[in-house]
Amino acid sequence: MASQEILREEPSRGSFINDPRVRGLFFQALVIIAVVALVWWIAHNVIVNLTRLHIASGFGFLKGRAGFDISESAIAYSSDSTYGRAILVGFINTVIVAVVGIITATIIGFIIGIGRLSHNWLIRKICTVYVEVFRNIPPLLVIFFWYSGVLAVLPPPRESIHLPFGSFLNQRGFYFPRAMWGDGSWLIFVALLVGIAMAWFVARKAHQRQMATGQQFPVFWTSAALIVGLPLLAYALSGFPLSFDYPKQSTFNLTGGFQVSPEFLSLYLALSFYTAAFIAEIVRAGIRGVSKGQTEAAAALGLRSGSILRLVVIPQAMRIVIPPLTSQYLNLTKNSSLAIAIGYPDLTATAGTVLNQTGQAVEGVLIMMAVYLVLSLVTSAIMNVVNARMALVER
Repeated sequence: MASQEILREEPSRGSFINDPRVRGLFFQALVIIAVVALVWWIAHNVIVNLTRLHIASGFGFLKGRAGFDISESAIAYSSDSTYGRAILVGFINTVIVAVVGIITATIIGFIIGIGRLSHNWLIRKICTVYVEVFRNIPPLLVIFFWYSGVLAVLPPPRESIHLPFGSFLNQRGFYFPRAMWGDGSWLIFVALLVGIAMAWFVARKAHQRQMATGQQFPVFWTSAALIVGLPLLAYALSGFPLSFDYPKQSTFNLTGGFQVSPEFLSLYLALSFYTAAFIAEIVRAGIRGVSKGQTEAAAALGLRSGSILRLVVIPQAMRIVIPPLTSQYLNLTKNSSLAIAIGYPDLTATAGTVLNQTGQAVEGVLIMMAVYLVLSLVTSAIMNVVNARMALVER
């Protein structure tokens, strides 16, 4: 009986401290308290130091007069503009460099990556040398190479290099014709948007038709006709409102046209060629990741090597390429802050000037951190959407 009563007793619970759930909650609470205490300590020290130095906190300084000029601006700006507008100019310049750099680096990277897999020995070795050279040099040195080693040794304006379409290249940058839009030009842009929308609609319907019947439709040529033909038709119907202001050589400089500064060219070319070396390796790895049986099956169906690469290999390789490609886009955007080394007025340069003039170090750094964070998050979000569309759909 005694033994039966002992068996009926509930097993004793372990110590309260040995409960894993309790331990987990305890350590989580401890970490939260430590983080809050650290943030409070940093904020308290910042407030005390700002008070001691008689520096006002807040972002009211953004409404003050800047008092300095900016060499390049995509929007109206003068020394009488506000600090906030100066930072906006730097932000726009950063976005311009990032966007055109990403596009160029992607094109070059895909070409070099495919070239590294070429059966032609010379092309394969040239692409390999390109990757090994640019991938193993710091980006700042690449910027200096383009700025001091290439653009600085170009001829002066009097001896400018003549390029096609009325363009010139010299020590002061690249000059090309500026488009002058007249009355009724808005019709051209409307026609372009309509052409893009119609091309997307045609591509969607053609894909549905191919999936249902197997019949293909000339999507590329139809889309090209819509995107190019509709704006040309609108251009003619609106009375040809577009003209060009061509750059002209004068005694000491070039007048007219549109100038791209050597600082922008150096930064743009350096970031594009540097990042393209990493993209090329990503593309090569993505293509290598596609099963060889896919290529053999496509060849057995009678497809040529170019069609196999374009229709079979690359679409499957993109599922491997896109995730690491996002990291390279983010690196290019953040590396644009190196522009301060050659005097290009990007976000870091303009915000740094504002910081030095106002003494608002904390606010200036927070603005730069927030802007780069937003740019990175937007880029990641766009690439995540692209990656989701390229992912395999399980049935």
